[in-house]
Amino acid sequence: MKPNCPYCRKELDLMEIFHESDTSAILQMLPSFGNKYAPLAMGYCYLFGVTPFRLKAKKLRLLLEELKRLFDAESFTFEKRKYAISHAGIAEALDAMIKRNFTRTLLNHNYLKQVMIGIAEREAQAAGRSAEKDLRKREGALMSGSRDGKSLTDHVNDSKYLVLDESVEPPPLKLKSMPEAHLTPEQIEKNKRHVQGLIKTITK
Repeated sequence: MKPNCPYCRKELDLMEIFHESDTSAILQMLPSFGNKYAPLAMGYCYLFGVTPFRLKAKKLRLLLEELKRLFDAESFTFEKRKYAISHAGIAEALDAMIKRNFTRTLLNHNYLKQVMIGIAEREAQAAGRSAEKDLRKREGALMSGSRDGKSLTDHVNDSKYLVLDESVEPPPLKLKSMPEAHLTPEQIEKNKRHVQGLIKTITK
């Protein structure tokens, strides 16, 4: 009894797989997409006419390698312009391609890229709106007097700030008393004569 591929349900010849390097590389590569995206990757590759596998394993391997690079980079280039796109966006594009009724096998990824362009531009617009919303929120916080969204009153009431209680009167200032002068009788007499001389000078 021959097993089936877990992703495409095609019948597999194990002896052929182990002796064919391309097929072995394919089976090693598929888990890197994860269970969520591997069926989409395989379904998209079928649009290029990759069956029977024993004859077109190399073509399938090359296609999967190109898809893996797309998932790893989360970006692609079309007509010299680079676009960023998420894993979910790539999966959405692959699913849309699989559901289309192509009458001929695909020759390149141009159709896929055209689908991804619309998704990438939509994601870019959504990211721009989110960034603008965050910017307005920060600007609003700054206008209210705080960088972190708190008002100045909130900061004053925060426990890490020292707040003075106006109901408590501060203690009176204590002035140091000046030491008493110790003058000799001669100095006292001299000072008296000096003061008397000043008085006479003023009253003239």
